[in-house]
Amino acid sequence: MTTWLFLALALAPGVRADDAFPLSHARTAAEAGLTDVRSLVPDIDEDMRYAGADNFTGAPVDGYRAPKCFLRTAAAKALAAVDADLRGEGYRLRVWDCYRPARAVAAFVRWAGDLSDVRTKAAHYPNLGKDKLLGEYIAPVSGHSRGATVDLTLTRCDGGHCVPLDMGTDFDVFDPLAHTDDPRITAAQRANRQRLKRAMQAHGFVNYPAEWWHYSLPAAASAAIFDVEVR
Repeated sequence: MTTWLFLALALAPGVRADDAFPLSHARTAAEAGLTDVRSLVPDIDEDMRYAGADNFTGAPVDGYRAPKCFLRTAAAKALAAVDADLRGEGYRLRVWDCYRPARAVAAFVRWAGDLSDVRTKAAHYPNLGKDKLLGEYIAPVSGHSRGATVDLTLTRCDGGHCVPLDMGTDFDVFDPLAHTDDPRITAAQRANRQRLKRAMQAHGFVNYPAEWWHYSLPAAASAAIFDVEVR
């Protein structure tokens, strides 16, 4: 995708002004300053949804050639520190998405425009028509493509066996119930979301209030969008 087209997309309706960034010409993860988180935490719990079919599109997403978590180096180190803190308390992170290639975001937009494909409606947007997703829930430019945003949850571990905490919704549920502070969630679900939030904030990550799983480290984010394949 050319730089001018990406800037045009960034000015599309429904895109926040802080999402308008130029496209980098980096060709490799190294050129983009991206680090494989497993180089810092070899056993980090990864469930990289867009590299497989278990995601809101119902298919592997363009740009993901391997189920790996890449982040800008400072963000990767901060995430490793969060995971280390949590392990001391009997918890671990489970990561669903990290750096996201620009071509993957473009694939999301194409999917949102195909109103005939509603295979994942029950799991991901049960209370909305698919025509309502583009703009509010699926933007043509993503902060993930700047390399310092991660989607994740918490697991509780006992004797090496880890179980995901109840957060009130699954990942990528396009519904107000996924808002971090939605009043309808139970006290236990709220406590779980807040535990994740405290752990991430302790290392500089900021939550996106409309998605309890979404955190960014602004200080580590690139000034440009990357389109390097995850491989």
